[in-house]
Order: sequence, then structure tokens, then C-alpha cells
Amino acid sequence: MARYALVIDTTKCVGCGACKKACQIRNDLPEGSSYIHFVTQGDPAQPTFLPVQCQHCANPPCASVCPARATHHSDEGVVLVKEKKCVGCKYCQVACPYQARIFDEERGVADKCWLCLDDVRAGKNPACVNACVMGARIFGRRDDPGSEVARLIASGRAQPLHPEFGTEPGVLYYIL
Repeated sequence: MARYALVIDTTKCVGCGACKKACQIRNDLPEGSSYIHFVTQGDPAQPTFLPVQCQHCANPPCASVCPARATHHSDEGVVLVKEKKCVGCKYCQVACPYQARIFDEERGVADKCWLCLDDVRAGKNPACVNACVMGARIFGRRDDPGSEVARLIASGRAQPLHPEFGTEPGVLYYIL
């Protein structure tokens, strides 16, 4: 089974929010809600934008605290939530060191990025990748040495956010 990764090139991201809006629309989230949030770093005159979402960790803290075992990995390594199993305790939301969980009050469940896995399985990119006009989001198979994602990871320049957490994220950031 394919193993996917998303590399976000911070040298190209301008913080326009197109990825965030595409996520909101694709997932039918309420206005102002998205599985992506931005962290701005560095010089205010020339900031670096870090779009943060579920990092699809190999060792997700959100899964280990879930009493209902609603959070799990797909065969592709994507961290998913089984909505019918979620008891709405919000433990996962608190445990996520990336603040990538939202709580859907209406449905009473925790929710998060799922990398538009049904689209990916159909051979398409996640909505956020398609929406990025700057080409800052690179998605692909990390287990395919010929893919751009695998090349960026192999270069050593695509790094995880907070490697000290030991989560082994599937979302990496290309930073100069």
C-alpha cells in the first residue's frame, strides 16, 4: 500500500489562505472553520508562513489517549477518525501538540484533516494542494523514490515541525 506525505515549501507560501478555504469548502465546514491554521514566524516585514494541519503522525498522541479508539491509521498511514466510535471527550484535541483538531459541536465529535483520502485513492490530490496557486504544497508517495515528495525528503531539507515531540509526522516543511 502507498505511503503518502505532504511537504509544505515555506519559501513559496505567502499565507494567502487558499488552502484553508479549499479545505473548508471540500469538507463542508462552517464559515471560518478549517482543518488548517497559520502560524507566522520571523521578521514581520518578511514573515514565514507555516500552514499547520494534522501532521498524520506515525506515533500520534491523539490516538493513544482516545478511550474509544476512534483515531486510527489508514493503510496509507493517514490518521483518521471513526466518527461513529468518537465519544466526544476531546482528549485527542488536548493531546495534539500541533493544535490540529477541531470539535464539531453539532455532531459532537472531534474532527481533523484526512488528506481528502477518497480523492487521493482516486488518483487526485487533496483539495488544499490543488488550491495552492504558489505551488507550496507538494503531495505524493514517500515510498516512491521518483516522486517529488520523496526527493524533497531525501534532500534533508524537508523537516518535521517539532521533531522533539517524537511523533514522526507525514507532513514536513521545506525551510531554507
